[in-house]
Amino acid sequence: MGYGTVSGTRLPGPIKAIVFDLDGTLYQDDRLGEQVSLAASRYISDLKGISIEQAEVMLEAAREQLSGTGKTLSRAVEALGGTLPELHERLSRDVHPEGVLKEDPAVTELLRRLSECCELHVYTNNNRELSGRILAEIGLSHAFRSIFTIEDSWRPKPDKGALLDILKAVGTLPAETLFVGDRFQVDLALPETLGCPVYESRTIKELLSLAHLLEPQP
Repeated sequence: MGYGTVSGTRLPGPIKAIVFDLDGTLYQDDRLGEQVSLAASRYISDLKGISIEQAEVMLEAAREQLSGTGKTLSRAVEALGGTLPELHERLSRDVHPEGVLKEDPAVTELLRRLSECCELHVYTNNNRELSGRILAEIGLSHAFRSIFTIEDSWRPKPDKGALLDILKAVGTLPAETLFVGDRFQVDLALPETLGCPVYESRTIKELLSLAHLLEPQP
């Protein structure tokens, strides 16, 4: 498991960049996740000419049948014959973070403090347009040096090629690049194999504890 499961752990070596997952990591709200799932089901429903309820069942079954660690919604949609550009066009239209999400001052302050010692980036399976709207709602539009989205490669996490491209763009060594996410197998397992330190943050409380893990050792 990631460092987020071990109380009091100090990360090895200096960290020059932090790459955050977005959904479920920098904010948590089941209502938005439900909107995403419904939009994906509507897409498969239209694609297959079936009911939304049948599409939900098909998506869940497709996720369970996926091998390896990439049992994501994106891969399930592809397995059913959908395309990621079409899915994300639907998500941009049907998912509405406005009025659902709100800024958490504690998270905003955490990122401000972290930015004093590290470059901050986002790497998400979401699309650019919707990611921007989400970041605006949670007050983090200007908190990151760069935002890497599904549109950069159309290869969803976990994908080694996409990850290597991101490390190259960030410009730091793997050992200097901390990855933070809420799903170890999707967000963190692959970076860890490349030598990146990782931090599993499944709650906002765990996310806020990240500041203590980056404090200099006595």
